[in-house]
Amino acid sequence: MSPVVLGKALRRSLEQVRYVTPVRFGASGGLTRAVYRQVEREFGMLAPPVALHSPAPEVMAASWVLLRETMIASWHAPRSAKEAVASTVSVNNACPYCVAVHGATLNGLLRDPTAQAISENRFDDIIDPELLAVATWARTGNPPQAAPLPAAQAPELVGVAGTFEYFNRMVNVFLDKSPLPSHVPARMRGTMLRLLSVLMRGPAGRQRAPGTSLDLLGATEPSPDLAWAADAPHIAGAFARAAATIDVAGERSVPEPVRQLVTARLAGWDGAPTGLGRAWLTEAVAGLPPADRPAGRVALLTALASHQVGDADIEELARSGADDRRIVEVAAWASLAAASSRLGPLLKSYR
Repeated sequence: MSPVVLGKALRRSLEQVRYVTPVRFGASGGLTRAVYRQVEREFGMLAPPVALHSPAPEVMAASWVLLRETMIASWHAPRSAKEAVASTVSVNNACPYCVAVHGATLNGLLRDPTAQAISENRFDDIIDPELLAVATWARTGNPPQAAPLPAAQAPELVGVAGTFEYFNRMVNVFLDKSPLPSHVPARMRGTMLRLLSVLMRGPAGRQRAPGTSLDLLGATEPSPDLAWAADAPHIAGAFARAAATIDVAGERSVPEPVRQLVTARLAGWDGAPTGLGRAWLTEAVAGLPPADRPAGRVALLTALASHQVGDADIEELARSGADDRRIVEVAAWASLAAASSRLGPLLKSYR
């Protein structure tokens, strides 16, 4: 199979999106069409992790601005370092889809064992000492000796970490475990993932001007907690605009008692897995008004255990009156709240 054939297959991968119906390119307009055009231009395809947001166009624009300005825009950090951070954070969050995509991209850029070493938590096999330091930082938040992030690169690498704390959760909820279409036979999947490395190498190796996506969202003054990005205005602007947009979506779609509950839960969370059971979830939502419990379950699961969100959780939220837009906005608000919480340890460790 050629990369051309694989590219065509991946362009049909919107069929993988579950629980909501993404807007097709031909049916898109306004903000949705503007985002789609940028995504196609940068990736050569309509990436499902962005397109799954399309029932909520403003939130989709926010997700794209984060991804584009941290990962894709060229600044001081090499793309390989960014992909190493994205891959490591995705392993941390048990997001096999993102591990596959960003591992393939890293493999295409380096053509060495680094991507597989990260995916299998075999960090001793990472050859490049700078990539080893960056990946170790992203894995633990506690580098072995001095902080590994060069000052000029820190805003980008911290930004990528925060972006993938967000995207991992959204992808775990709304996409399959693999970026490959479900009809691909098991015997061909290894070959197709190798071809994906070839397909991703070209776009990942190009220079991209920073800041070109910011106009998709209204200007917002960065808050003091974005001081870590002050030396990279396009990243500070991306996080400020995306957070403001998703906060508005949360106020619209996430009941206030649920927002308070999730915020309080995250304040006391150290990132440890919740475990396989759901006793904690039943106990946590018991104090919510009955009408708010479906949103509470989805928001808490998305923030703390996104891989556990299941059909019954989304179906219950839909029965409570949530349409596709609200389902996306509940998950997006919870994902960004968790991402903001997880940035804390990383910020402390590199300073």
